[in-house]
Amino acid sequence: MPDTTGDDVVWQSSPPGSIYEHIRVASFSIGPDGLIDQWSARAAELFGIPAREVRGKDPLEVFVPAEFRAKGYRKLSEILDGKEWTGLVPYLTPAEPGGGGVRQHSLAEVYVMPSETDQGERGALCVVVDVRALRRIESDLASSQAIFGQSPFGFILFGTDLAVQRVNQRFATVFGGGPSDHRGKSVHDYLPLGEAERLEAALRRVLTTGDPVVEFKIVGSRPGTDEPERRHWSLNLYRVGAGAGRTLGVAAVATDITHRHVAAREAASARRNLALLNEASARIGNSLDLETTARELLSVAVPNFCDIASVDLYQSLLTGDEAPPGRWAASSQESGGGTARLRRVAFASAVSDVPLSGPDETHDGYVSPEVGAVHSFPFSSQSAGALRSARVRSIPGEPGSLLQSTLAVPMVAHDTVVGLVQFARAKGSEPFGDRDRGLAVELAARAAVCIDNARLYRREHERALILQRSLLPPGDPEAAGLDIACRYLPGNAATEVGGDWFDVIELPGHRTALVVGDVMGRGLRAAVAMGELRTAVRTLALLDLEPAEVLGALDEIANGLGSPNGAQQASRVAHKARDADLAEVYLATCVYAVYDPVTRRCTFANAGHPPPVLVEPGDKALLLDVPPGVPLGVGGEPFEQVEVELSENSLLALYTDGLVESRDQTLEEGLTAFRASLSHAERPLEDVADHVLTTLETGHGQDDIALLMARIRGLPGEAVGDWRLPREPRSVGRAREYARAQLIAWDLEPLVDTIELLVSELVTNAMRYGEGEIRLRLLRDRTLVCEVWDAGLVQPRRRRARDTDEGGRGLQLVGMLSSAWGSRRTPRGKTVWFELALPGSANAAEPTVEQLLSMF
Repeated sequence: MPDTTGDDVVWQSSPPGSIYEHIRVASFSIGPDGLIDQWSARAAELFGIPAREVRGKDPLEVFVPAEFRAKGYRKLSEILDGKEWTGLVPYLTPAEPGGGGVRQHSLAEVYVMPSETDQGERGALCVVVDVRALRRIESDLASSQAIFGQSPFGFILFGTDLAVQRVNQRFATVFGGGPSDHRGKSVHDYLPLGEAERLEAALRRVLTTGDPVVEFKIVGSRPGTDEPERRHWSLNLYRVGAGAGRTLGVAAVATDITHRHVAAREAASARRNLALLNEASARIGNSLDLETTARELLSVAVPNFCDIASVDLYQSLLTGDEAPPGRWAASSQESGGGTARLRRVAFASAVSDVPLSGPDETHDGYVSPEVGAVHSFPFSSQSAGALRSARVRSIPGEPGSLLQSTLAVPMVAHDTVVGLVQFARAKGSEPFGDRDRGLAVELAARAAVCIDNARLYRREHERALILQRSLLPPGDPEAAGLDIACRYLPGNAATEVGGDWFDVIELPGHRTALVVGDVMGRGLRAAVAMGELRTAVRTLALLDLEPAEVLGALDEIANGLGSPNGAQQASRVAHKARDADLAEVYLATCVYAVYDPVTRRCTFANAGHPPPVLVEPGDKALLLDVPPGVPLGVGGEPFEQVEVELSENSLLALYTDGLVESRDQTLEEGLTAFRASLSHAERPLEDVADHVLTTLETGHGQDDIALLMARIRGLPGEAVGDWRLPREPRSVGRAREYARAQLIAWDLEPLVDTIELLVSELVTNAMRYGEGEIRLRLLRDRTLVCEVWDAGLVQPRRRRARDTDEGGRGLQLVGMLSSAWGSRRTPRGKTVWFELALPGSANAAEPTVEQLLSMF
């Protein structure tokens, strides 16, 4: 365009462009003689003939095929006569490279305009257009218009000033008005400020660099609409240019991807929920503690699912009460009652410590409880309704509250409501949807099952522990010639109760049986099996069997515990193959020792148990070499016993494997550490026991621990009276004399008459029914024991004499005057004994007249 400065006119120089870059236009002129006198460069390019070869030649012969020339001459004559003409003229195209020099037929549209020379002669100016190129452009324009107008995508053309130059009908349909109504607008007329600035920056970048931008995401809403949900669009931006490098602007093709975004968001939410459930499965229920399980639930939910959460469990559930949860304090709203008592066991917040209560819970003085507090929800509250109906309730937030909404979700396990979990989201967070409600119910259900399992385990654990402790010796056991110290440590709450036990059993003759055992397995079944074995041990001990015989009988009993028909059936099929459920097989280890304080000898038998430890005065602790044997319940193998003489003040320790073995410590390492902990065995026995438990690794909680320690205190020689009597009648009187003299020496004159009577009865029975030499022994400790030995094997049996019988009342008299009596076999015969309480003791009592007369 012209730029005028003063009187000078300066023409702006710019490269040709627009339509002439796309169509082939040429020009030439014909002189008065009908020959070509001027030939443009464009004509040379269009026809492939340089100017030097055509000037002065007939135009028809230059580019018109021979078969069309006759008609062409007629037209040429008309033109030279001054007639303007327009028409289609066939011509030969230039030979294409690689085409073998062959020229193709084509059509040209020729515009012929008469001209006149300076001499007034007539000529013609011809403008030639390649028709095929022109038709191709027309077709392209029509196609572009169809695509532009009928495209399902929005099309926008921005000018170089980033103003809208043109939009298609689809864009106008979405944003209102017609396509022309949007001309001259900017992106700020369609988008919020932030999004408009982002898009404007992208447009400038494309306009400057020419690099296209694909999948450019923007968010907005349609102007003039009240759509609650914002729309999402994806734009492809590219620069648009004309010929010769002239830039027209930037084109944008917009696609509405709102539905795709919603689907992607739902898919992301589903993936998040699935990941949350996977995390819940991995993290919830790792502990058998109810409070810990509740905290694990909240650690998963906050902040991944909600901002604030709490867990309330029924108080009866936590205290072990068997009353059904959910019992109401009152039956109606008017009574002012609420839910059953609950305890808030866990609370978590990612925002702040805001009270977690619904708007309907703030009435009647209800205050959101602290963790550990016991409370009840108001009867009319949504939380109480959720507990009543076992259905999730949605609680909207109060005006001015930080909470947007709360889900009150009952924790249901096995059709039983165990508590309530509340999930809350703060204002500004996405509100809870149906998918979130389902996820909340699933999280609460999983936690509820874990909590109910923990409750059931806790109940069984407590019952088994009560059973186990009830079967252990109460208080500190006492034994003649022994100082006893015992310790029992149950496993922690995460492990089931084991079958460890120990016992101290008084035997005749001031002897003592020391027992430590361990039933393999855990739980209530193991505790019950332990109780049965302990009872069997006590029963067998009263029979005064040898330790090996006791273990042999226990082996049959243990084998029978897993059999439906008991020990007798088990013993008959012990050597036959059978399909037995391993859960019904009871195995146990046990060490059984009998200590005689008179001789300070102890006889041991072992059934697969860790060996006893002995510490002699001034020596290091050592493991006694007792044949281990097989565990009880295996069957088929005899047990061996060994007898060991113990020194005065030596220390004997029996224990279970929980004391010396754990996952972090092998049995050998534990035994070495146990022996090292007994290096100061001369200290008081209770201190030694405490030192052992504090020194060794006893806090692992993986197994129960039983420890039984005994300090050897043999009966002194002056507390024992021992005489041998020949088998002759006068030995009865001599036995009375020995007994009288010994009791007077012990200052036990009140017992002389009773002792003389009972000793006379037992020695007489030994003379009449026994065999071999007779032995009389008196033992004084906490009680007075009298023993009469002989070589006969027939055990005395107490019976009630008939009124006409002259005898048969001797043993009845012994049983009446003594506190206990009995008989036992010995390697060389038998021993009949009785026991009397010392004068002044609580057990000392004289028989009544009625008791004496009842013998007759």
